[in-house]
Amino acid sequence: MPSFARNVIRFAFASMGGPFPATSAKLAFALFCRTPSRRPRGEKARVAEAEGRKRLAAAERVPFQAGRSTVMAYRFNGDGKPGRPRYLVVHGWGSSAAYVSALPAGLAEAGAEVVVLDLPGHGLSSGRSLNMRQAVEAVVEAERRFGRFDAAIGHSFGGATMMLAAGGVMKGTGAITPDKLVIIGSPSHIHWLFDDFSRMVGLSPRVKARLIRLAEQVTGASLDDFDTVRSAAQTGTPVLVVHAEDDKEVAADHARRFDGLETARLHWANGLGHRRIVSDRGVIETIAAFLGEEARPAHGVSDGDAAA
Repeated sequence: MPSFARNVIRFAFASMGGPFPATSAKLAFALFCRTPSRRPRGEKARVAEAEGRKRLAAAERVPFQAGRSTVMAYRFNGDGKPGRPRYLVVHGWGSSAAYVSALPAGLAEAGAEVVVLDLPGHGLSSGRSLNMRQAVEAVVEAERRFGRFDAAIGHSFGGATMMLAAGGVMKGTGAITPDKLVIIGSPSHIHWLFDDFSRMVGLSPRVKARLIRLAEQVTGASLDDFDTVRSAAQTGTPVLVVHAEDDKEVAADHARRFDGLETARLHWANGLGHRRIVSDRGVIETIAAFLGEEARPAHGVSDGDAAA
């Protein structure tokens, strides 16, 4: 957020927070959920998106409805053989299927059917806002649409979404039941995000508390429930945690919280930061190897096979 805009917002919350705490909390929640512009920032981002769009051109576009959102899905059919594994890939906040397309395309090269989503408010999906409940609804609806996934892979916010969807944390949204999970540069709890946001926009403790209560009402879960380590422990699903110690957006301590969990395996991809990690060839090969261990296809034929 530009410094001028941040200063204006901080002044507005400082003025309104005392006399109008409830209204301030509602405005803060709307700002918290507002998704970034879809326009690439800078030449590197434009090149990356263009390359990603080329990869996605090889996939089938399958839009579907999740709650009030129209979600764009892209399906790579792999080798087309019946019984091939089916994977789900979800990007992070402010990203899109195009930016992470090297991952699903790479997994499809090994023969897997891979579905990658644009979350609401991102890519070609509808809306300009996103909360965790909407994200989980999109993931759960994707499983209903395409069939059960053998594995789910998520980057950053997408990884947290996967873990919470697998754990059935939010009442009324359902859950996914993959055999394996992979999270890349993902947060393992959410308290820090509300702390950082509240500091950035200058929320008083009173307004921050109301913001948290509002978020819990909308999502149907408490902030304490947004714990992906707890979800992993409860489901017992094998999970590969990929992180870089030089990640400046999601601290490495989020990954370290999985250390000691019997079903979790940590892979450090140092030097790749937060964004390059999801498209690194070595990381993709590590993920493919993990998914290929004792693979048990969770289905017979895909919807596409049945329709053929």
